[in-house]
Amino acid sequence: MMSDVALRPLDGVRVVTLAVNLPGPLACARLHALGAAVTKVEPPSGDPLAGFAPAWYRELADGQRTVTLDLKEPDARQELDTLLADTDLLVTATRPAALERLGLGWEMLRARHPRLCHLAITGYAPPDDDRPGHDLTYAAAAGLVTPPELPRTLMADLAAAERAVGTALALLLARGQDGAGRQATVALASVAGELAAPLRHGLTTPGGVLGGGLPLYGLYRAKDGWIAIAALEPRFVQRLAAELYVALDRPSLEPVFARRTAAEWEAWARARDLPIAAVEVEAVP
Repeated sequence: MMSDVALRPLDGVRVVTLAVNLPGPLACARLHALGAAVTKVEPPSGDPLAGFAPAWYRELADGQRTVTLDLKEPDARQELDTLLADTDLLVTATRPAALERLGLGWEMLRARHPRLCHLAITGYAPPDDDRPGHDLTYAAAAGLVTPPELPRTLMADLAAAERAVGTALALLLARGQDGAGRQATVALASVAGELAAPLRHGLTTPGGVLGGGLPLYGLYRAKDGWIAIAALEPRFVQRLAAELYVALDRPSLEPVFARRTAAEWEAWARARDLPIAAVEVEAVP
C-alpha cells in the first residue's frame, strides 16, 4: 500500500480504531503502513466489510491486531478504556449520540485520557453529524451520480479515508506542541462536496472543458471497445496532429479511432508518449 521506499514516521504511535465498513479501515491501513501499531476493536457481529468483500477486508486488516468487544457491556468498555490508556489516536466512525451513550464522547474521553487524540469520521459535519447516510447518498447529493447507473467506485469513502489520514497526522503533530490531545471530524458529505468542485465550477459539466467540450479529452469508440484520450497539453495536441493527419475534431477523429482495437490504440499511444488508454468496462473478479 506504500511505495518501495518505506516511510515510517509513525513508528511508536499507537492507534485504536472502532471504525468498520469504510472509510475507517482504509485510513487505518494507511496509518499502519506509515508505521503505526493499530488495534482494531470489532463488535461481536464483526465488520460488515468482511462479508461484503472478504479479500479486501483481510488486505486492510493485514498487520493489525483485532479484538472483539461488545461495547454495550460495562466490562468491555472498561477493557477499551485500558487499551486507550496508552493509545495516541482513537478512530471512530460512529454517530456522536451513540458515542455519548457508550461514554466515548469527546469531553468524557479527554477527562480520562488527556493525551489521547480522537479522529471522528461522520456522515455529515456538525450540527448534522447524527444524520445517517452512506457513500451513495453523499455522492448523489453532491451531483456525482447519473441515474440509473450506480457509481463504479466509492468516491466519498475513498477520498474521506485519505482526508482522515491527513487529519490524523495533523492531530498528532499538534499534540506534539503541548502534549494535549485534540479532536477533529472528517465528514463524508463535505468530502463529497469537495469532489464535486470541478462540476460546480463548470469543468466537467456537459460541454465543459473536461465534460466533452474538447475533442481531445473524451471517450471514443474503438474497433472492439472504447478508448479514453486526455491530450490537454499543446505538445500532445501537436503530436496527434502530426501522427493522425486529420482535423482534431470529433467528426474527423471518430472514424479514425474506430479502425483499431482499444488495445492497439493503447500500444500505439504508449510508443508515442501520448495519453490514450483502453477503457476497462468489465468488473474485476
